[in-house]
Amino acid sequence: MRQEAQRAMEWDAFGELFDAIRANVERVVQGKPREVQLALVSLVAEGHLLIEDVPGVGKTMLAKAIARSIDCSFRRIQFTPDLLPTDITGVNVWSPDRADFEFKPGAIFANIVLGDEINRASPKTQSALLESMEERQATVDGVSHQLGVPFMVMATQNPIEYEGTYPLPEAQLDRFMMRLAIGYPSPEAEVGILATHGTTSSLDDIEPVTDATGAARLIETARTVHVAEPLRRYIVDIMDATRRHPDLHLGASPRASLMLLRASRALAASHGRDYVIPDDIKHLSQVVLAHRVIPSTDAAMTGRTGEMVLREVVEDISVPVSR
Repeated sequence: MRQEAQRAMEWDAFGELFDAIRANVERVVQGKPREVQLALVSLVAEGHLLIEDVPGVGKTMLAKAIARSIDCSFRRIQFTPDLLPTDITGVNVWSPDRADFEFKPGAIFANIVLGDEINRASPKTQSALLESMEERQATVDGVSHQLGVPFMVMATQNPIEYEGTYPLPEAQLDRFMMRLAIGYPSPEAEVGILATHGTTSSLDDIEPVTDATGAARLIETARTVHVAEPLRRYIVDIMDATRRHPDLHLGASPRASLMLLRASRALAASHGRDYVIPDDIKHLSQVVLAHRVIPSTDAAMTGRTGEMVLREVVEDISVPVSR
């Protein structure tokens, strides 16, 4: 009984802190509760976020608000064609005082890293993120340097303007846990934005509700969320269906299974549950899988998108039921 009471207290504390962070971010990014929640779920699930949307809808503000709310380090990388891999990972510089090389960390050494317009950098520079995103370390001249906790890359790209850009390869896309589109606010929300952002930025008014250590505790707690064996099978069934579907040239990888599992745990925890339910998996299937599948040529010619196929796949798979 004592252990159950302690466990209940832990989940109450998790829910209160998660809701406090979410409310703090929503003071800045108004009218987008779903997008804010999913961004925080990605953070708690130790994932990375790709935001694909037009300029001016709050992509940068979302990243800054999250970093400010958890009082952690934040770095912004403006991706341009002349950006070098060493600008991201860091470089060893000769130090006359030490008579040795000294490591100068790059922009990746922060808790929240915003990669603005990531598709404007060369593929070589884009690939500098691969090791950091997957293994949470950066290797420079054969020496690995660990990154902090929490660590999340939030990358943005403009889906309208493709001139002078380098589309992200599949290996890079697969490193992102979710792909989101913030979208335009509703007229009512935009009126509120004009009222709060019209003179000063509301980002300057918010105070941290926790620190990096508190965010790390959220991550540790989310890892303990229980996923029953039938639900793990349910995830695999979805992945297998994408690999066999005639309208998909490329299905979801095993990494996608792990990403969906981790995201489902974090989403369940955000709702105050220490167990995953099928609705968690269904709710996340689009944002976790849509950027990992490629429609076949015939399907694309008829206007079929990956999102359409995924919607049908998820609806066709039998949902596990408790007995």
